[in-house]
Amino acid sequence: MDSVTHIVVGACVGELVGGKQLGKKALLIGAVANSLPDIDIVASFFLPLTADLLAHRGFTHSLLFLALVTPLLSYLSARLFPTAAMSRWRWMYLWGLQIFLHIFIDGFNAYGTGWFEPFSHYRVSFNTMFVADPLFTLWPLVAAIALLVLKTKSRGRTKWAGIALVLSAAYLITGIVNKNTVDRQIKQELASRNISHQDYFSTPTPLNSILWYVVAKSDSGFYIGYRSLFDKHPTTRLRYACQNNYLLEQAKNKEDIARLVRFSQGFYTATTAHDTLLFNDLRFGEIAGWADSTPHCVFYYYPELTGANDLVVQRGRFANWDAQAVITFINRIRGK
Repeated sequence: MDSVTHIVVGACVGELVGGKQLGKKALLIGAVANSLPDIDIVASFFLPLTADLLAHRGFTHSLLFLALVTPLLSYLSARLFPTAAMSRWRWMYLWGLQIFLHIFIDGFNAYGTGWFEPFSHYRVSFNTMFVADPLFTLWPLVAAIALLVLKTKSRGRTKWAGIALVLSAAYLITGIVNKNTVDRQIKQELASRNISHQDYFSTPTPLNSILWYVVAKSDSGFYIGYRSLFDKHPTTRLRYACQNNYLLEQAKNKEDIARLVRFSQGFYTATTAHDTLLFNDLRFGEIAGWADSTPHCVFYYYPELTGANDLVVQRGRFANWDAQAVITFINRIRGK
């Protein structure tokens, strides 16, 4: 999830676990604790980009990191705040819960989270929530602001934090239910149309859990489409995209290609633009693909032009969004 989400969720959890003992310091400590796994961002300063893609949400988002760091940070916290009425076990509960919630929530979007590093490179991706979803973040954000304003001894502080987290959890569960509904519909469609597939995933489009981007992998390519919970037509328009592995065989930097293939979890295509090779990771969606018949992927990498790959995960996320694009997007969510 985005940094704002981790900060405000961390502040609310900090209030519930340590508010009575630490006062408003619990908000700051909670925000830092929940954000800690993203310390892996420092890897971007010295690793090649393709290696950094794998390092992010890797070991610092693992259960082993949680087990190793929690006792150490609990010990340091007890030394830094000796006058706080926090036992060593309560400090462990605060740090452990915060780090766990961070890596748990991150597992619900498309990037992939290395819960089992370094023993397994498998990335957990439940694909039920967009990386930034205002309906998930709004409630703890409002609560965090209220907690900053309310007096330390106010009886309503725990209610603000608790209700906010319950609402966010309810939205997370709603996304899971929505995804199961869409997956069931799409898989029934694929079967009825005799479209065989080896693998499949669906993930929500930006900022909502109503319109879903679906991808079914066949022998040499992918069937790609969009499905809204409000769609009235039983048939989903599916577009076929060839994987084009032969294009990647021509790439000079084989190590970069191997990392990108691993990062994409097999959901990728290779294309060319003006005779330049592009690696497209399908998991991050397409640029306005619900309205464009020939969309570009949000994540595209130039294997032969390494200097042209800054902000590779972010650069296409909201490209070409204007007033008309927003209207079209909203209409497509509504099933039009």
